[in-house]
Amino acid sequence: MKAKHPKAIYEGRWIFIILGILWLSALVFLPLLALPLAFLIIFSAYFFRDPERRPPFDKDLIVAPADGTVSFIDEVDGVEGNLYLTQRMKRISIFLSVFDVHVNRSPIAGEIIQSEPRGGLYLDARKPESSLLNESRLWVIRREHFTVGVKQITGAIARRIVPWAHVGDTLERGERFGMIRFGSRTDLYLPLEAEVLVRVGEKVQGGATAVASFGR
Repeated sequence: MKAKHPKAIYEGRWIFIILGILWLSALVFLPLLALPLAFLIIFSAYFFRDPERRPPFDKDLIVAPADGTVSFIDEVDGVEGNLYLTQRMKRISIFLSVFDVHVNRSPIAGEIIQSEPRGGLYLDARKPESSLLNESRLWVIRREHFTVGVKQITGAIARRIVPWAHVGDTLERGERFGMIRFGSRTDLYLPLEAEVLVRVGEKVQGGATAVASFGR
């Protein structure tokens, strides 16, 4: 794994600056507001945390691209409008609450061959239709003859997707490539031959939990 970097906490810099100014002002003019503002600063630091993760030793295991709860597992006829993910695929959807780590990580080691943003709505990310209607960014990552897709999807609260990597970059398994600010959803698209290892309702950790394996 590459060295830890402070990008996650940096994404929250304006939140910390604004809350810090309000907290200092409250200490002088409205002391009763200082405590709840201090709580918001602490929670923001907690939200923008970025813990180190170690993927499983077996390189044939595909890791979760995000922290959260597996909300559904199904099959879809590719990704609409995408030139790389046209075949029928398995999809694992992970819902991220405001208490989950929101840094996204690569499920496999491979090259980014596409990173495509798409505008849209901000529906509740737990709704199945949010995958099609909400603002999102689709990443396509290729390892030899195995290609996967990761879609970052905004939610009713999360309204900003932040990319940290670019097309042509080579990622290690579990390496950070971006984040979504506040509650959201991440979909993982896999070829049909991949074996899913998780169940609906299971909690997973991005970059650490094995959610599937390559077909053997």
